[in-house]
Amino acid sequence: MNISSILRPRIIVAVALALIMGSAAYGFAASNAIPDTNAGAGVSVVSGYHITDVIYGLNGADPSKLDTVTFTMKTDADETTVAETVAKVNLVGTTWVTAVRDGVTDDWTVTLSSIELSSVDKLNIVAYTDNHQ
Repeated sequence: MNISSILRPRIIVAVALALIMGSAAYGFAASNAIPDTNAGAGVSVVSGYHITDVIYGLNGADPSKLDTVTFTMKTDADETTVAETVAKVNLVGTTWVTAVRDGVTDDWTVTLSSIELSSVDKLNIVAYTDNHQ
């Protein structure tokens, strides 16, 4: 390969394009800053949040139905729950219900539509920090 074949316009344009594309890709990748957050999911010990004091609120007129689930949730780091935390609860099938935080404590409540207690086969709680609220 001699110098005249390297300096052909087609080769110069291809090299310039490769340099431009590489620089643009690096610029986009370098700007992906992810803020520190808590998150966790699993069956065993999972870092991020502690869930305690789970209370199942039965329907007063028909105790075979579940009306609410209340729990306390705090972060591993500082034993508080930040305002931007979102919690979702799954008890039956694939339906997820958003929990509402008590504004004073770290207690969270899920209000249900009197679901049959016999159909509840799990308690999944997914919590994450949503910095875009």
